[in-house]
Amino acid sequence: MPGQVRSVVNTKSAPEPVQAYSQAVRVSGGSLLFVSGQVAADLNGAVVGVGDAAAQTKRVLANIQAILASQGAAMTDVIEFTTYLVGRESVAGYMAGRSEVFPEMYPDGDFPTNTVLVISGLAREDFLVEISAIAALP
Repeated sequence: MPGQVRSVVNTKSAPEPVQAYSQAVRVSGGSLLFVSGQVAADLNGAVVGVGDAAAQTKRVLANIQAILASQGAAMTDVIEFTTYLVGRESVAGYMAGRSEVFPEMYPDGDFPTNTVLVISGLAREDFLVEISAIAALP
């Protein structure tokens, strides 16, 4: 990425990440892209994976990936995710869906930061997962 440096920070001075995220990401140069919270909707607005947090997670990440690609960026340019999950029962499905797609999206294991919040609901009852992202554009 010419003009931009993205480096993952995982220090032994703080607790190790317990899942697929990094403690911090340092970015210099370039510009930032703020991606609004994405939900599991297809191009026609239909909900994908009703009742299935794993399927919704994969669709949400695919939607983010499509937005990034439209700006010449990739998932490896993401520096931060904020993840909203409806109910604790969605956590396992979210982790399973993410585990399916993250190895391809982050083959080197340099994950973005991620804050996960468990909430009571999203804009539509069928949505179980919403993720927003910040990316450092190449």
